[in-house]
Amino acid sequence: MAASHTAAAPVDTTLNPRVAALKPSKTMALTDLATKLKEEGADIIGLAAGEPDFDTPAPIVEAGVEALRLGLTRYTPNTGTSALRKAVCAKLEAENGVRYDPDQIVVSNGAKQCIWQALLAVCAPEDEVIIPAPFWVSYPEMARLAGATPVIVEATPQEGFKLTPASLRAALRPRSRLLILCTPSNPTGAVYTREELEALAEVVAEHPRLLVLSDEIYEYIVYRPAAHHSFAALPGMYERTLTVNGFSKAYAMTGWRLGYLAAPRHFAKAAAVIQSQSTSGASSIAQHAAVAALGMGPQGGPLVQDMIAAFEQRRDFVTQRLQQIPGVGLAAPQGAFYVMPEVAAFVGPGVEARGWGPVEDVDALCRCRTHSSPPACLAPPCACLPAPHPFHLSFLFCRYLIETANVALVPGDAFGAPSCIRISYAASMETLEKALDRVAAALALGNFTRAG
Repeated sequence: MAASHTAAAPVDTTLNPRVAALKPSKTMALTDLATKLKEEGADIIGLAAGEPDFDTPAPIVEAGVEALRLGLTRYTPNTGTSALRKAVCAKLEAENGVRYDPDQIVVSNGAKQCIWQALLAVCAPEDEVIIPAPFWVSYPEMARLAGATPVIVEATPQEGFKLTPASLRAALRPRSRLLILCTPSNPTGAVYTREELEALAEVVAEHPRLLVLSDEIYEYIVYRPAAHHSFAALPGMYERTLTVNGFSKAYAMTGWRLGYLAAPRHFAKAAAVIQSQSTSGASSIAQHAAVAALGMGPQGGPLVQDMIAAFEQRRDFVTQRLQQIPGVGLAAPQGAFYVMPEVAAFVGPGVEARGWGPVEDVDALCRCRTHSSPPACLAPPCACLPAPHPFHLSFLFCRYLIETANVALVPGDAFGAPSCIRISYAASMETLEKALDRVAAALALGNFTRAG
């Protein structure tokens, strides 16, 4: 018997307003273009990855295998195994000068989850989250998803891409709830000195509601004479600080998906409740391996230090090569594995790359809502409606480098720095040499003209 069909009411496709307000990744169009060119046979070099190119150290891998052989494949406690939380506490006390009990540690599926849960735990609707720019791309969107309002405070190259006490003080208002600090920094590689952090702490102390989320995921990747300092260890800041760290960067464990939050007990408990009603505990296998990682020695031991020495060699090479290109501005980063050069000399009104086209603000090129993807939309000329386009200076510049040099980078606009680009040097020296040769050739000043 045939089923009867009745007229159905239209499906309500309304989204949660917080989700609907989220901005898509500004790098996806470039990623799609790089993938398309690779599929067409182009020799694309990607320097956009935010992960080490090294293999996870053998002792960690062996511990993961051991977990499987021992049958450690069941659910763990929501906040992490006792062994791992105790090991994290020991590490924080010995290396960072802060003492926590295991019930103040929440182990999660990556540091990103820790940041999200911290924001959700402490921010009420209409609270404000202070975010220095350049920033990691997810901070503002996480704040919005938590119902808070991101307040972006520019930290300029002249300031070493570091937030100053004066800028912080000017940004604070009664609804200011959380300051996010990332040191060493993604995307700039900046590392705050203890004196700089103490100066910021003095401002924080003036505002009773203000907390600090200290993202320390690149803690070990620091180049002398710079040194890492934990915000929670500063006088009077322990009760105000939620520290996020993990294993992905220093231990080359990005795919193991493991991070942790260390916080005052009431904040840790709130984050744990959120986790219990969302993902529950992290991978039992990854946690067993992480105990082995923390047992490799101070600062990760010799195996991690060897990786950091390689990063430093690459940092020196990439910095030197970029500084030799006329028009590129760059100070050597002190940590992480990124550089963020200024490329303002190659973009802006009236700037044109010979044989390619204008490299000016995209808003001046294209005002279109009708095209399905930015690459199609960004191919001038384009007959468009008068509506702002979300992609700006560094996006178009990166597209120029993909198409003319076959090198994929990340536009600084994604990090709140539209006149910059981010380059990851988590790649072999051979790859970096080849990529920088191409970039230098593409940016030869004779390739660009500026009207007037």
